[in-house]
Amino acid sequence: MNKLSRVAGAAVLIALMASSHADDGMVSVASKYSVAETMDRLEFNIRKTQPPINVFARVDLQSTAASQGGAVRPTQVLIFGRGAVSATLLPQYPTVGLDLPLKALVWEDAQGKVWLTYNTGEYLMQRHKVAGRDDLAKRLSEFTAGLAKSATE
Repeated sequence: MNKLSRVAGAAVLIALMASSHADDGMVSVASKYSVAETMDRLEFNIRKTQPPINVFARVDLQSTAASQGGAVRPTQVLIFGRGAVSATLLPQYPTVGLDLPLKALVWEDAQGKVWLTYNTGEYLMQRHKVAGRDDLAKRLSEFTAGLAKSATE
């Protein structure tokens, strides 16, 4: 029975790792959709939030690379936000402007698997040495995790 429990536990862990992984403040969530469809779903869900969230840009990096003679697997970036977090943090932490507004990357790996990747709120706060805003970091992480889930499942 003990061996069976370990095997079952290992199987669950492997399944979780295959569908989502985090590394250095980035979370990558496996998508069951193509890059374009995952990004369409993400953009739709962002635009329907209340209060509204701005979508500033959607960049097709595969097309951009192709226009310069390069070859890149399907990859798109979405830049989005309301501005409230920037307004709160930028006066004291101007470098946070490198990471805000928020961004999400949808990309296809070498095996054809599609991923949605984003930075955690905790990573953003750590990177820009923002102190005492654990509540904001948590809200950002929960918000982006929810968007990622709705776009990929």
